[in-house]
Amino acid sequence: MSLHDVFNRLERHIEERYGIPVRVRDVPNPFTGDLDGAEIHVDYDEDIESAVFIVAHLFGHTVQWNTSADARELGYRLYPNPSEALVARLIAYEREACEYSLQLFHDAGVTHLDQWLADYAACDLAYLLDFYRTGTRRPFRSYWTTGAPLLTARPIPPFTPTKWVSRWTGIVV
Repeated sequence: MSLHDVFNRLERHIEERYGIPVRVRDVPNPFTGDLDGAEIHVDYDEDIESAVFIVAHLFGHTVQWNTSADARELGYRLYPNPSEALVARLIAYEREACEYSLQLFHDAGVTHLDQWLADYAACDLAYLLDFYRTGTRRPFRSYWTTGAPLLTARPIPPFTPTKWVSRWTGIVV
């Protein structure tokens, strides 16, 4: 199954099972995607590998935003120079979103990309933490390593997609 097939399968599953529209559109730079709790947007300029991760990861954050006010509040802002306590919360928030992403993959019948998703999630987290700590954006792939510890799929709880922000102002670095 190609990554285009994976994207199409995930998109269809998110829209049909959860009623969340996935829109491929222009997302203002420097962002690669956006969410508001009821829709997911992926920038049309992203390569297919990035688009697959973005749609799955933003789905994970959508679950969080619709099941936890604390997660929604944490994910809605940028944090320059976060304390180590806040870094620990951000890591847990990102990991949980990736665990929902893995469950989404499995529920949609995508079971051959567990290591790829773990590697991509590790790269994304390293990029995000470096950005929070330094305020600089190095090339995303400069954080890539292979063989990251596998994620554990987290069951997706029941939720009702709800628009939590009035405009597309969610933060996806």
